[in-house]
Amino acid sequence: MGPSVQEPSESLVGTLGGVVGGTLGAPVNALKNLHLLSCSTQPYAVTTKNVGREGGVIVVGTHKLTIPAGALSRTVTIKAEQVPGNVNSVRFSPEGLQFSKTATVELSYRNCSPLLGILKRVAYTDERLKILDLIPSLDLLNLQTVRGSIKHFSRYAVAW
Repeated sequence: MGPSVQEPSESLVGTLGGVVGGTLGAPVNALKNLHLLSCSTQPYAVTTKNVGREGGVIVVGTHKLTIPAGALSRTVTIKAEQVPGNVNSVRFSPEGLQFSKTATVELSYRNCSPLLGILKRVAYTDERLKILDLIPSLDLLNLQTVRGSIKHFSRYAVAW
């Protein structure tokens, strides 16, 4: 079961110092107009880390996951994979792991086709990279990174 589209926190909305933000609470039929951003292939990368109640940061390839303190009730071995292909995507496991506080995923798009003036989003996808849902997102243009709030583990990619 995928995450529901949720209202963004204040930290994920706004325009400030070269950071352009926005969210999309799109109905399912609006997902048909979305595409995954075309990118040059990144190498496979994997990071495994034990994260507990204190939270933690996991960097995998050019991407990052931040789990806040209190999001997990016990220590969990987390595997993060930068998946090679023509889109930038990451896979987190154990799949379906739920957080009691929202975690943040940051996906780089520095190696992707420049789509000037078009906001990027974090998309929740299946293993065939079909977009299942949009995640409340902030496009950090100056860093060529998109940041999204996630409540569970699965596969995520950069969309536009």
